[in-house]
Amino acid sequence: MSLYEYERNGNAQEIIRVLRNSDNDNIRERAATLLGRLDEHDDRDDIVQALITAAQSDDSDAVVGAAIDSLNDLGQDALEQLIATMADIDIDDGADWVRAKAFIQGLSSDIPELRMAAANGLGEIAEPEAVPELVERFQDPDPRVRARAARACGLMDDPRATDGLESLLTDPKAAVRLEAAESLGRIGNRQALTALLELYDDTDERVRRIAVNGFGKFSNDRPVEYLIDALGDASAAVRRTAVFSLIELLSNVPTEKSHEIRETVVEQLSEVEDETVVAPLVEILERSTQSSQRRNTAWLLGRVLDDESNRDAVDALVLALEDGEQMTRQFAATSLAEIGGTYAEAELLSLATDPDNDSEARGQALFTLGKIGDKETAEQIEQLLEDTEDQTVRKRAFSALSKLGGRTGQQQP
Repeated sequence: MSLYEYERNGNAQEIIRVLRNSDNDNIRERAATLLGRLDEHDDRDDIVQALITAAQSDDSDAVVGAAIDSLNDLGQDALEQLIATMADIDIDDGADWVRAKAFIQGLSSDIPELRMAAANGLGEIAEPEAVPELVERFQDPDPRVRARAARACGLMDDPRATDGLESLLTDPKAAVRLEAAESLGRIGNRQALTALLELYDDTDERVRRIAVNGFGKFSNDRPVEYLIDALGDASAAVRRTAVFSLIELLSNVPTEKSHEIRETVVEQLSEVEDETVVAPLVEILERSTQSSQRRNTAWLLGRVLDDESNRDAVDALVLALEDGEQMTRQFAATSLAEIGGTYAEAELLSLATDPDNDSEARGQALFTLGKIGDKETAEQIEQLLEDTEDQTVRKRAFSALSKLGGRTGQQQP
């Protein structure tokens, strides 16, 4: 059988056998890579041990690199086993400083994949004592290591890394510059903002995108005016990134500052051309898997749309009523009530009257219809009451009718 068939059949032991016994470097490298995809396998312990052995003793640098990458893919525990074995350190007691000591030793390995993995591990542990060691890796000859070290410093949110991260903003590799910019955004101090502003006016569109993307990692309102300004950038890609960063910023700020920053964003956006903002917002609402981003997007759409002329936006909000979590549904309902219009009304009626839809989603649609509907809407809601036994839907239907002028001939439950 081939490695492909072993993978398809989930035969981890045969893949391990190939990794240990094959004379072909390419085949062993492929076997090591495949083992990294078997995280949930019953033989996970054997997989991890086989990869550790390969990482320590295989004669091929490519196989060693693939084994380390796979251990990294298998998770922090597998990575820690590798680092502990190679550093000859016992990390079973679980103390962060002991684990960090092992990973710090890994940063000086001759193997770039191990240095990358060590930087990843230190970012997960977030041990402050490792920051100086990570900053030293900003000079690493391998750009992948520089990028991972920059990311780890951002995850630690330690201002001591700011000078080093600023130096990486001119790195020849775009991936390194991006990680440095994002980490400066996470640190979010005045020096970090100043550093990103130096990229903000760059003539290269890609560099401006890096700066604007970094602004979204802040947890304060310092970059808001610059993000709003970026919505007027000549580059559509920069404008789109600015919208994404605004939503990310709203998701990052502390709860006690959220209202103030929201109002600042809305005030600034009121002066920006609708289409510049709306299309990226619709994309976020439709594609994002992060609840906080979807909630903020649903809320913001109702404040930047003047009417229902953008049907894509209305459709996205109605869809959020159907498949969003509770807060997203509520924000989408509120925004649809702000937008109003016959198209929104028709789409909401379609959602509310379809018995195949979720009861809560239908209820949210009825809540909104109670705010924007007319006499014909009331008649259709009355018909819905005749056709449904769903108590959640009935309760919201009666509430909507009450707001639309009441109902005659029947008693409310």
